[in-house]
Parts: sequence; C-alpha cells; structure tokens
Amino acid sequence: MDDKGKRKDENANDDDKVTLKKEIGLLSACAIIIGNIIGSGIFISPKGVLEHAGSVGLSLIVWVCGGGICALGSLCYAELVFLNAVLIMYPTTLAVIALTFSNYVLQPAFQNCLPPFVATKLLATICVLFLTWVNCSSVRWATRIQDIFTVGKLLALALIIVVGLVQIFKGHYDALQPSVAFEFSQDPSVGQIALAFLQASFAYSGWNFLNYVTEEVVEPRKNLPRAIYISIPLVTLVYTMTNIAYFTSMTPEELLSSNAVAVTFGEKLLGVFSWAMPISVALSTFGGINGYLFTSSRLCFSGAREGHLPYLLAMIHRKNCTPIPALLLCCIATILILCIGETHNLINYVSFINYLSYGVTIAGLLYLRKTRPNLARPIKVNILVPISYLIFWAVLLGFSLYSEPVVCGLGMVIMLTGVPVFFIGVQWKEKPRWVYRLVEKATYLGQKVFFVVFPQEDSSETEPLTAKMDQLS
Repeated sequence: MDDKGKRKDENANDDDKVTLKKEIGLLSACAIIIGNIIGSGIFISPKGVLEHAGSVGLSLIVWVCGGGICALGSLCYAELVFLNAVLIMYPTTLAVIALTFSNYVLQPAFQNCLPPFVATKLLATICVLFLTWVNCSSVRWATRIQDIFTVGKLLALALIIVVGLVQIFKGHYDALQPSVAFEFSQDPSVGQIALAFLQASFAYSGWNFLNYVTEEVVEPRKNLPRAIYISIPLVTLVYTMTNIAYFTSMTPEELLSSNAVAVTFGEKLLGVFSWAMPISVALSTFGGINGYLFTSSRLCFSGAREGHLPYLLAMIHRKNCTPIPALLLCCIATILILCIGETHNLINYVSFINYLSYGVTIAGLLYLRKTRPNLARPIKVNILVPISYLIFWAVLLGFSLYSEPVVCGLGMVIMLTGVPVFFIGVQWKEKPRWVYRLVEKATYLGQKVFFVVFPQEDSSETEPLTAKMDQLS
C-alpha cells in the first residue's frame, strides 16, 4: 500500500475513534461552574445563614468568606483532576434542586397552601428524567441548555440586585447601617458561625464539578484555571449583592419568618410582576439540575474507569459519545432519594457530607505532594492553598459536629456506608468465579441494550504528560 493509501486509512481510523468529545470552551466552562453553583441555594440558604450568624453584618461576611473558601478548594481540585482523583457522587444535592424546582413551579397554582406532596415529587421526577434524556442524546444539547439557563439565572438575580440598589438609592437601607447590621439577636459563638458557613456552603456547592468533565474541555490546562478565576468571584459578588438586596426590603425578622425569601422579596417590591420571581427561581433550578446531571455522571464515569465502580459505567454511546450508563445511574439514585427525603433534611445532611469529602480529598493532595513529588502536575497550586483550606475545614466541621451532633453524625453515617461497598467491590480481589461471570454477563447485556463501548484514549492530552515524565526521569 502506498503512503497516500496509508494516510487515508489513518484518517478513517481517527474518524471512527469513540472518545468523549471536546466541546466545552471557556464560556461553557464558566457556565458549568456558575450553573452548578447557582441553583436553589441562594433562594434557600440566606435564612439559615442569618439564623446562625445572628446579625446582618456577620451573615454578609459569611457569604463573602464562603466564596473565598470555594476559590481555594477549586484551585486544589484543579491540580487533583489531572491525577485522576475520584469522589462520592451527589444525587442528594440533585434531589434537593429538583424538589426546589418543583415547589417553585407549582407555588403560583397553590398560593394559599403548600403544593400537594405527590405533585411535587412527580414534577421533580419528570424534570430529572427529561434532562437525563437530553444528556444521553447529545453533549452539545446539554451544554447549550447550561449556557442559556446560566444566563437566565444571572438575569433573575440581576433583577433582585437592581431592585435592591434602587431601594438603597431611595434610602431604604436601615438594616445595612453598621450600627444596626451588627446587632446580634443571640450571643455569637464559634459553633453557630460554623453552622452559618455550613448553610452557605450548600449555596456554593458545585464549585468543583468542572474538574470532572476535563476530558471534554478544550485546552483544560488553560481554560480550567481561567474558568475558576472568572466564575467564583462573579458568583461571590452576585450572592453578596443578592443578600444585600434582600435586606433592603425585609427586616431580619421578616427574612427569618419567610419560607421562600425570593418570593417574599418579589411580593413586597415587584407588585403585579411578583409572579416573575417563582418563575425565575424555577429556571435557575432547572439549569442547576442539568449541570449536576452532566457533571456527576462524569464523576461516576471516572470512578468506573479507575475500577471503583462496574466497568459498564465507564462506557459511552457508540454514536452520541455520551456516558449513558453513568447518566442513568445518577438519574435512578436521584429519583429514589427525592421520593423518600424532605428538602430541608436533605440540605442538612448533604452540606456536612460535602465538606467532609472535600477535606478528605484535599488532604489527599498533600499526601501525593509528599509521597510522589515528581509526579507531572500540569496545574500546581502553592502549598499554602490546601493547608489554609484544611485549617478552615477542620475548624468548621469540628464546631459543626459539636453544635449539631445528631445532624452531622447522621451525615457521617451516610458517608461511611460507602466503606463496606468499597472493600467488597474494590479491595476484595479474590471473589468467587461466579461473581465475575455474573458481572461479565451484566456488562455484555448492558452494552447491547445501551449500545455503549469503552472510549479510546485521546493522545493529545496524554503525550505532553508522557514527554514531561520522560524528562523528569
């Protein structure tokens, strides 16, 4: 065969290669971070933050510092992602966002009472199923939905902020004056401040999810840090200004008595356009559900590829190049949790679990720095960044556990249920042969049903690392 024929065959092989598609640019990367962070939290957590902080001024400080802590954690995760770190999935957070979406969509139809329990669960389930179908069908569709709804939720929060600024210019800022803002409704304590940070952490959750889709990011070494530097300061600014806007129309007592802060804000200041607020929240949470499905499925996919989950979950669709088995697992787990759990109880558990897993993971970064100092690291943060994060993490969880031992203790129990699963599924190497046969048959059946295969490696990302390793050795 001549050289021309060989080149033609090589090009044909490249076209047939089944890999995760690199369709996430800098804009979509920012949209994923912002879209995952801004969901239901900013419309739920302000009440909890104010309740535990005890004053308007301290609650605003908690919101600003919470964004700074997220930035530190994001930089640490950006280094870890190239070291194939694998974490726990977040179907519980996804269930909370889906339930919030359902509540706000149904609220206009049930103005004088709570929406029916069955209707709320059913609508949340339909939403999760629909977005799972979208994510299974096309990466491009999923990212376009994320882009559009991220812009939509920022516009909704911009409306709140603009109305709040108008109130300030009119002189309605009594609650924000320093002499009033730091009047404590209760004696401040480290334990209560820790719980305030824990409440704020739910609103900021999702900052780490871009790291799980790095294989689909264009030039991840450049765009991953850039997306962090752009997105998290923006979210912190938006959250702080939104809370300031809330306090221009509501006293601390009114905010604490409200079950839907944004709706109360709209009713007081938007008049006949108050209906826009529940719709805006619904759009915000819809985008949040899509973002969590997109990224948590990739986390599941990565875990399976490392051998921590069944290998079927590490396969992608032959034509669409989407991780359908991983998406379906996340979908099923989310539906089960939202059917048996209540929103506020789920928030309490998931906030503690998230911070616990974040700290353990970043401690792993320090461990790898010590045990494998010559490991190629395309992104490497200053050692003070993970150390600062871990100091904050230890104080936060220690005092949270002291102040709320039952809630935090149950969160630890929920997380520890994964330990026996890990030892049985991963550490137990000498399983009976019938177990391997059963897994093999199930994998084969799953491949036929979902039309999925193992993705091929993308040499464009691995070759530079290999070259660097050769130089170090």
